Amino acid sequence: MPIYEGIGAITEKLVVVMDIGTAYTKLGFSGEFSPRYILRSEVRCKETGIMRNIRDYKNERDLYDLLVDFLHVLYFKYVLLSPKDRPVVIVESLLCPTVFRETLAKVLFCHYEISMMLVVPSHLVCLASLGIDTALVLDMGFSEAVAIPVCHGLPVIHAWQALPFASQAVHLNLKSMLTTSNTGISNLTEWDLEDIKVRCCFVTPRERSKEFGKPCPSLTVCPDVKYPIQGSRSITIPGKIRETAFEVFFEEDNDHQCMSTMILDAILKVNLDLRLQLAENIVLMGGTVMTPGLKSRLKEELYEQLKNERYSKLKIKVFKFHSPPCKDNYTAWLGGAIYGCTELLGMKGLSRENYLKENRLPDWANMRDNLRTL
Repeated sequence: MPIYEGIGAITEKLVVVMDIGTAYTKLGFSGEFSPRYILRSEVRCKETGIMRNIRDYKNERDLYDLLVDFLHVLYFKYVLLSPKDRPVVIVESLLCPTVFRETLAKVLFCHYEISMMLVVPSHLVCLASLGIDTALVLDMGFSEAVAIPVCHGLPVIHAWQALPFASQAVHLNLKSMLTTSNTGISNLTEWDLEDIKVRCCFVTPRERSKEFGKPCPSLTVCPDVKYPIQGSRSITIPGKIRETAFEVFFEEDNDHQCMSTMILDAILKVNLDLRLQLAENIVLMGGTVMTPGLKSRLKEELYEQLKNERYSKLKIKVFKFHSPPCKDNYTAWLGGAIYGCTELLGMKGLSRENYLKENRLPDWANMRDNLRTL
């Protein structure tokens, strides 16, 4: 084999790996330790000229047009490779809407003529980077938090839990508190709220959060900060708002549901012999997980919930969180990159010929596909 194979031989071996999230898309190649790009899941509309999120579609035809333009940007602006006759690995949530995954497959196979597509569930493939096959995976993205136990390499679908506790809930809470705090803040964009959340806010310990609920809290609030906005002026972010913006995750709703109960309810729905193992193998992923203080606060809330009679039969003494070998926001993408450089791509991937014959994408929720695998 020659020492230098040429750029053509190198690019032929590359498999594109995509993790198209609600807010951000992770893009890179299989076998690499991190995505090449993390960009917003939005594209400029040809008719209006404004940026539109690809999840905010009107109908299936509108989604098709958005995905065509979005994938064109991914391939020809960032990846700089022709998609034709090239395999693709798609990392998606098990709860991804059917219309989105079907339209994405149609765009890739019919418009861009890729050779093969492997669709892998994010809750399962994220464990590949840790070398384990049993864990409770909590994915906290932009619109919702989804907890699914994975036991011996199989997601336990009937035990899944989902709540709207994610970045979007923090943005709404942050906007509400800033508007009512008499700081003169109005018309903040989604980008401004996200930047304020990332730069200024954090999750406070449980004891301090209890003090904030009292009429006269006896504690020293963290200092206020100046945040520049619109280039010409700055606004003041109060210290109390900085500490309490994420409290929506731990406040129980009318059904007594919060982030900690979601994890415990998922554990309750699996077999008795797996509950202790799941409690000691909790994997958190998603951009929201990177918030300072979130993991330690969540562990405090889990231990506190065990005192509730509702969870007395769990008999759990210890909770342990895994630390993945990468940033939490692209843990699932890294798992997809690992799967993409194995023989699984050729064994389980859907070829273009088979897709055009069936004109559909296999789905775990479809009994037709389940019966075929029995």
